[in-house]
Amino acid sequence: MEPKPISIDELFATLPPEWPEADLRVRIREATVSSGRRVVVLDDDPTGTQTVHGLPVLTEWTPEGLAAAWEEAETTFYTLTNSRRYPLEEAAAMNREIARNLARVARNHGAEPIVVSRSDSTLRGHYPGEVAALQQTLEAELGMRYDGVVIAPFFLEGGRLTVNDVHWVRSGEQLTPAARTEFARDPTFGYRHSNLREWVAEKSGGQVPADSVVSVGLQDIREGGPGAVADTLTGVEGGRVIVVNAATYRDMDAFVWGLMQAEDRGRRFLFRTAASFVKARGGIPDRGLLTFAELQAGGWDGKTGGLTLVGSYVQRTTQQLEAALELEGASGLELRVPRLLDAGSRADEIGRALDRVESGLRQGQDVLLYTSRELTVPAGVPQLRVAQQVSDALVEVLRRLSAHPAYLIGKGGITSSDLATGGLGVRKARVLGQVVPGVPVWQLGPEAKYPGLPYVVFPGNVGGPDALAQAIRILRGACPELVDGEAAPA
Repeated sequence: MEPKPISIDELFATLPPEWPEADLRVRIREATVSSGRRVVVLDDDPTGTQTVHGLPVLTEWTPEGLAAAWEEAETTFYTLTNSRRYPLEEAAAMNREIARNLARVARNHGAEPIVVSRSDSTLRGHYPGEVAALQQTLEAELGMRYDGVVIAPFFLEGGRLTVNDVHWVRSGEQLTPAARTEFARDPTFGYRHSNLREWVAEKSGGQVPADSVVSVGLQDIREGGPGAVADTLTGVEGGRVIVVNAATYRDMDAFVWGLMQAEDRGRRFLFRTAASFVKARGGIPDRGLLTFAELQAGGWDGKTGGLTLVGSYVQRTTQQLEAALELEGASGLELRVPRLLDAGSRADEIGRALDRVESGLRQGQDVLLYTSRELTVPAGVPQLRVAQQVSDALVEVLRRLSAHPAYLIGKGGITSSDLATGGLGVRKARVLGQVVPGVPVWQLGPEAKYPGLPYVVFPGNVGGPDALAQAIRILRGACPELVDGEAAPA
């Protein structure tokens, strides 16, 4: 039976105090640097950069590109696969290709990569298919075996916590089991269980029984510390699945330090995680939210408005869109999905939208182009195919746009990835940091359509109702407290 929603204070009152060591992130970073290894994150949409800063992001995975990123990164780099956009067969093939190329780079550097399959913190994505493809290929290419596969969907910035093996989604002061949220009703990646052990059994079709999944609980982490974690993980073998409980970054840092001790004892692990694990495993230090001064766009003439392209249709995005449309100077424009799905009207609908976006930007308006909030899937047509057609329309508008926007926001994981690669021609970017908690900003490379432009990769399911409006105000320079001074920590 699924647990009931609970207040965060009630749940936290049941937990022991955190592990007392506060400097573990520094030790993790130093140990990772000295090992010569790299944390290589295969991101199934670009929102996984939502906890880090100062790291390279690739949108391609040639051996040459991976080698350059390995040499540039101190501990961590990202490769954007956008695999959630594709059917499992294509996603698995993509992961196998990346694994082969990465293994070649790792052999040349004489160090095993630390491979993280970064996916959605609300448990959506191609699991276990992508992880199985990575595991089989890396083991064959590197001549080794993984002892365990770590599942860690904890994502503090987005209010995703795991306690007593149950994955919780925070809204205000209330925690809801993940399977009771709208994300669990995803037509492609839906699920029935919030308990991670049961979720693994469900997603594996029963091939991995719930009682075979190893759990690293908060009592182990908070009372036994890294030593207890190391002892548990040292006993894992045969590719067993391990679920990680965490309610704070102190929990995740303690887990990672224990994990690294188990690795020192010869254990090897593959990872399927959300964004917070990457920050801990890479030893990425905290930093404040980006200020307006740090977000100044390269090449902007100061006369045009900013552009927000909204493809995500989850309820949280719709709420955020409604709030943003209330901003003074905002101009909303609906891209009508039924017309996009009709071959006879698609070109006209895209052309109409493009003309109005151009006009609005040149008048200094902040334009929000959004797809119809109701996504009707024709009978017999896969959901992913419809989503691709809608995303492709937004990409075409951006690709044909002649005005230079003051800033650019892509709203939704698949949407923001498609815009980066198809609309902007990005091959490599750098993560500047976050504009609001859990919302990353990329600085585009010289090959992109708008070199140096701050590109906001805004997840569909992150932030409160005013988060999009707040991001737009910051990008406009309309938040005096964030123009030159210190921002709140991310």
